[in-house]
Amino acid sequence: MSIRARKVGQIKISKATAYDIIQRPVITEKATMANENGQVTFAVSVTASKPEIKAAVELLFNVEVKAVNTILLKGKSKMWKGRRGRRSDMKKAMVTLVEGQTIDLMGVY
Repeated sequence: MSIRARKVGQIKISKATAYDIIQRPVITEKATMANENGQVTFAVSVTASKPEIKAAVELLFNVEVKAVNTILLKGKSKMWKGRRGRRSDMKKAMVTLVEGQTIDLMGVY
């Protein structure tokens, strides 16, 4: 991922890079309950860092991000038609928004 300019404590990214970082929202029962408390969950690029995720969310959704927590989920080995396969690794980002800000996920994707 390319980073255009680096300021002190802040990263500038292009809109195309932001779309590469944020892949899709995660809509599960747990993520929906967290959304009521101002926390939104996204599936992000495995190589994305927390500052890049923060910059991408702020650029795409015009909100202010308070914190970003990430988790890297390792892909499972599965059998498919008698052959061993492997699911891809996945990274999730739980983005906490500043008080009073929301993202409407139903109108986004």
